[in-house]
Amino acid sequence: MVRRIGAAPADAGAGAGGAGRSRTDHGGAVPVDGRAARAIRTRTAIVDALLDLLHEGDLQPTATRIADRAGISLRLIYHHFGDLESLFRSAADREAERLSEHVEPVDPHLPLDARIDALVAQRSQLLEWITPVRSASLLQEPFSEGLRAARDALVGLGEQQVFDVFATELAALAPKRRALVSSALGSVLSWGLWNDLRTSGRSIDESTAAVRVTVAALLGAG
Repeated sequence: MVRRIGAAPADAGAGAGGAGRSRTDHGGAVPVDGRAARAIRTRTAIVDALLDLLHEGDLQPTATRIADRAGISLRLIYHHFGDLESLFRSAADREAERLSEHVEPVDPHLPLDARIDALVAQRSQLLEWITPVRSASLLQEPFSEGLRAARDALVGLGEQQVFDVFATELAALAPKRRALVSSALGSVLSWGLWNDLRTSGRSIDESTAAVRVTVAALLGAG
């Protein structure tokens, strides 16, 4: 299943309910002073403003447009993010966080057809949603080690989900065949193929159907 993509949950981030607390690397919350809390809110506002503009189709927003959307002065962008690398890396991390808030595990004990349906439906929605940000990232990735690392981490999480959901079917294959099928599944369920389908004029439903039939064929469920 996948939760409806939209605004983050009310208790997420550093909004009104979390103005005085900051998350640790372990997911807990620690108290912070007023100045630190304001800095966290400002950085979050800048990153969310950038992501919102990207999702609206502005693939190369200027610092002025980001500041206007965030409701802050232009100076604060350069104060909190010294260069584009740090800003885009923070945006990539925030986008991954947004995605994780809307993904739910697919039950590996469901029948194969049901697992395929669930995973393909989930991926289709998420891949469509991240398209504006991925398109913008492609413009920056050649110059950003941080963005490339974030992309690779996201791909790795997607591949791990495939292994988890189809563990039974993959385990039944010989090692070389398992590696081949796993690689093919990762490609079929990736943003690259999704973007190719969508930019070639296929609708979301048509693209989803194409991905679904390919996954089924690879797993012998066609």
